[in-house]
Amino acid sequence: MSEAEIGIVLLSLKVAIWCVIVSLPPALLIGWLLARREFYGKTLVNVLVHLPLVMPPVVVGYILLVTLGKRGFIGSWLFDTFGISLIFNWKGVVVATAVMAFPLIVRAIRQAIEAVDQNLETAALTLGRSPALVFLTITLPLILPGILAGATLGFARALGEFGATITFVSNIPGETQTLPLAIYSLLQVPNGEEMALRLVILSALLAFLAIALSEWLARRSIKGLESRA
Repeated sequence: MSEAEIGIVLLSLKVAIWCVIVSLPPALLIGWLLARREFYGKTLVNVLVHLPLVMPPVVVGYILLVTLGKRGFIGSWLFDTFGISLIFNWKGVVVATAVMAFPLIVRAIRQAIEAVDQNLETAALTLGRSPALVFLTITLPLILPGILAGATLGFARALGEFGATITFVSNIPGETQTLPLAIYSLLQVPNGEEMALRLVILSALLAFLAIALSEWLARRSIKGLESRA
């Protein structure tokens, strides 16, 4: 592998890891709310969360550009107040991939929470445990496989994200050019097919390893829960 290829892979991994780190806490909160609470506007929240799944990624990227760009109403405030700019750098790639991966992570976590027997939580509450302690000691261990599945899906989605990324932060080598963007660029230049093929194989290998790791961790967590029972 050339130095350029290594840089592309490392940037893609960095973006995917940060995408999962940034997405998991709010995804856990939203997934719990959608699974356990009834509130006004729940349907609207559910629709907004899942919109990136059905909208063209280019549309999502355009929305991010007009809201988080330097002239956007949020982006201009971030830049003027904190000097933070999300366009044309890797942080913007993290934002774009996180938005696209968020519905998958929320969906996996919500389904895991809905599968938990609420009688276990109710029994713990009647024994005097606080709701927070019940969540940490009962709910969270039981939904760990779902969290791992969601994290894996988010990681893989971040590795494969293209449309929203190129629309929001462009395709800048060494700064925003992740694996899919690099493959696209190589297919547009003469004699770029060989390097593109190597990156395609690497992308497939990384996705395979991520899913295999998730399955292994999920099996370990399930065995751990069964041993406690």
